[in-house]
Amino acid sequence: MRRWRRRSRRREAADINITAFMNLMVVLVPFLLITAVFSRMAILELNLPESAEAAGAAEETFQLEVIVRQHAIEIGERSSGLMTVLPRLSTGHDYAGLTGYLQRVKAEFPDHSAATLLLEPDVAYDTLVQVMDAVRLYEFTEDGQRGQAELFPDISIGDAPAGARGG
Repeated sequence: MRRWRRRSRRREAADINITAFMNLMVVLVPFLLITAVFSRMAILELNLPESAEAAGAAEETFQLEVIVRQHAIEIGERSSGLMTVLPRLSTGHDYAGLTGYLQRVKAEFPDHSAATLLLEPDVAYDTLVQVMDAVRLYEFTEDGQRGQAELFPDISIGDAPAGARGG
């Protein structure tokens, strides 16, 4: 009979107290749900540049290319060649000059919305993002109001051809 009492005591002592775990879950679940709302990311849809055969098969249109090199940003048209070169300034690439030149290009081709960014392998990611921002939009002030206008929002990304075209 003593053996039976010892076994019953052991069985009673085996109850698990999950109160502390439930308290943790009550605090943790709302915290995770609240923080999930604040972790949003801006996503840009990018395309790969068209191949030469596909571009030749399509009707002949303006195809803007922005080539980002360590020493300069080159702006050109795929079939007619280099349009301008924006040399690197002492403070970095000339993003304002890029936006200004692309505004003039947009004035000539208002219906065109595609641009291809070609980058050298050693170009920094921050440079890519800033060039994309300069190619997509520009800011303006009109009647005291600030606004943004689109330049070339349909961006394709690829590798720059070896060697500088324009120095």
